[in-house]
Amino acid sequence: MARDEAISHATLALRDTPRWALATADNDLRFPRAAETFSCALNAPVSSEDTPYLYQLLRRSLTDAGLATYAAKNFYVRTRPLVVNQAPICAPDAEPLKKDGSYPSGHSAVGWAWALILSEMAPERTDALLARGIAYGQSRVICNVHWQSDVDAGRLIGAAAVARLHADPLFLADLDIAKRELAAVRAKGLKPLRDCQTETQTLATHP
Repeated sequence: MARDEAISHATLALRDTPRWALATADNDLRFPRAAETFSCALNAPVSSEDTPYLYQLLRRSLTDAGLATYAAKNFYVRTRPLVVNQAPICAPDAEPLKKDGSYPSGHSAVGWAWALILSEMAPERTDALLARGIAYGQSRVICNVHWQSDVDAGRLIGAAAVARLHADPLFLADLDIAKRELAAVRAKGLKPLRDCQTETQTLATHP
């Protein structure tokens, strides 16, 4: 808990910075916006028009990884940092979060699952994708909605969810089609729709 509180206190200094704005964007799991989250790290657009199979793969794995955290969430019902420190958050509505368990982080599970899946699809982009997956989880700490240990546990669950998905023939079939779809996008030379230079500079910011 001492480690969690120290990291939480340090990240509060990022409020109203570009890193806070990126954490706010990372908070939004709604599609189509969420589909673009890893596009810079992937160096390819991700949308229902350009990559429909990959788009659906991310939507489905969001459900798998995110819901995998709820048995632990409902068991531990850990108090979130926003309740303890009363500091602002980057999520639009604090009230539902106050009633939802903090441990483990569902967003972090989703972000790490996406990073692993995309790394399998584009192994040459593994370093960038995993770094973005880590940053995605850290956005939850910066947002003041999760403790660091919530995020760490979320990544573990995200990895376990991906391992379980590899026993599902439907997932493997979709993954294979999405790989070929991504290769076709790369052959066309299509680039991400996000401002990747700004995102890279922002992710280099640390408390």
